[in-house]
Amino acid sequence: MDEVAIDAAGHGITVGIPCLDEAGTVGKVVADYRGRLPSARILVVDNGSSDGTGDRAREAGAEVVVEARRGKGWAVQRLFRECRTEWLLMVDGDDTYPAEGAAALVAAARGADVVVGDRRSDDPGAFKGAHTLANHFLAWLVRRLFGSECGDLFSGMRLFHRRFFQNVPLLATGFEVETELSLQAIDKRFAQRNVAVPYRPRPSGSVSKLRTFHDGWRVIRILLMIVKDLRPLMFFTGVAVLLAACSLVAGAGPIADYVQYRYVFRVPLAVLATGLALLSSLSLSCGLVLDTLVRQRREDFLIRMRRAG
Repeated sequence: MDEVAIDAAGHGITVGIPCLDEAGTVGKVVADYRGRLPSARILVVDNGSSDGTGDRAREAGAEVVVEARRGKGWAVQRLFRECRTEWLLMVDGDDTYPAEGAAALVAAARGADVVVGDRRSDDPGAFKGAHTLANHFLAWLVRRLFGSECGDLFSGMRLFHRRFFQNVPLLATGFEVETELSLQAIDKRFAQRNVAVPYRPRPSGSVSKLRTFHDGWRVIRILLMIVKDLRPLMFFTGVAVLLAACSLVAGAGPIADYVQYRYVFRVPLAVLATGLALLSSLSLSCGLVLDTLVRQRREDFLIRMRRAG
């Protein structure tokens, strides 16, 4: 990656703030980041707010664009399209990420494509227990599946170089977008760093949009989809093993019949076992073919990135 001008004043940086109904906090967030990065462009994506979030952001001096499609993933995709600078610093508009954390991300930017803010807080109320457990579990799962450290999967504070935000595909439309950003960086071989940043609870009166079980399921679903799309051999081998095990269970009775009587009495189970065995072989074959295609696609992507500089 070409080295670019980036400094503590925020030259060449857009601070992107996706917001939904954050009128009570967005003005302070804009002012804090303007004070910390006075030369940066401050861009707020109003994700269809109904409480005047966009007006409060404009009053604080930010540029505002409206993304009517509800969902943080849509707002992040709009940020990626609107950003024209070399770097994009994405931060939530709920005032949970103090502006001083930006300095740590900027300091770690040289030579990186993505810098993830790894949240740290001494306040026990800053993190919900269920979210913390889910974060640790998914980070462990990603390490096992992808063989790479992913940092804070749910962090809303990230610094992206244009090589990343102009080229990476995004499918997530909701809060699972942070997980997809991390996994895409791993799969596409982008240089990703994790840097500790301060984190604090939401201010009084500010309400989180996260729904623990609903959004947790969406994160797991996007993880499964990405494993299927990016690691098809692993995914379809797992399906093949499961089908083969079911085939053995279903076929145990017919096999016992044949060993004992030289005749199969439980014909339906024998048919089921045969069908499951065929599906297992088909799943493994699909995994092998798709893995070759994904490898070729990944090689083509890396070649395009190399040519683009």
